[in-house]
Amino acid sequence: MSGNIATQPHTTSCTPSRACRELGLKRGEFDLAVNLGHIRTMPDEGGGGLRVARSEIDRLRAEEDFPESLRKRVETVGAREGAELLEVSHGRFTRLARLGVVVPVRFYLNRYRAVVWLYLAEELAQFEADETNAPLLSGRTPVDVREQLADGLDLRPRTWRGRHLGFLRRQAGDHPWAQAAAVASLLDAVQVAEIVHDPYERAHLNRFRPRPPAHGAPDSPAAQLAERITMAQDLDEIGWLRAELAQAVSDARRLQPAPCPNPAPRPLQEPEPTHLTPPATTEQSPPTPQEAARPRTLLGWLRRRTV
Repeated sequence: MSGNIATQPHTTSCTPSRACRELGLKRGEFDLAVNLGHIRTMPDEGGGGLRVARSEIDRLRAEEDFPESLRKRVETVGAREGAELLEVSHGRFTRLARLGVVVPVRFYLNRYRAVVWLYLAEELAQFEADETNAPLLSGRTPVDVREQLADGLDLRPRTWRGRHLGFLRRQAGDHPWAQAAAVASLLDAVQVAEIVHDPYERAHLNRFRPRPPAHGAPDSPAAQLAERITMAQDLDEIGWLRAELAQAVSDARRLQPAPCPNPAPRPLQEPEPTHLTPPATTEQSPPTPQEAARPRTLLGWLRRRTV
């Protein structure tokens, strides 16, 4: 579904597994590099997923310090290693992550079914080097922020979903139904049905629905936990996604109507009204609660610290 580069014959492209070997990457590193836009892919005309052009492999191999430079861009660390990179305690790093200050890029479940969040090492290094973040890395956490954390505030799932949606949209390229399916993948079936009334459109939407990250056997406790992380939970997040889906389906219906046995004029569904304004980010992630709370907490704290 990627529209990054033009489709080429298989003789000038290779499978992801072959690309991994030639680029010296593990499959997880390769997938992350694709998600981040470091490796451009193209659709397999035979329906076998994605392929990588030979010219793209040559481009990457010609980069300075290959393959170390490419591996560095996709290196991930857990909370303990992240704390070391930021030169803070493990507890402070976890608080920053729960507040949405640092955003995870992946997660997995360990053998105890505990969620382990992973962060881009390169991003953390950039965060630590930014002098404006210094007040967040030292001193006491404001009282109101500590109270939010004590009440269970944890934005890691939500900030991960925002980033994941950006990945899915990038993979969808310029295909309108794939773009809509990327948004739909963060909503449950009931929410989608309330927005997309036509069963033929829902079936067409499901054709492009990306597969969720695999964690355990289907319907296992691990898979159910992963599903809760993947699906939107907060009411304002759900409201924003519903409005996004309504708009995306309206655009897809106009640009490329879904196949229907007996086509008939369909009334256009207007996006649901919402008081929220989508954040202006490249990955188009939904707004998060801390963005509203931060002026009176973290950013207010920063202003007081700099007076």
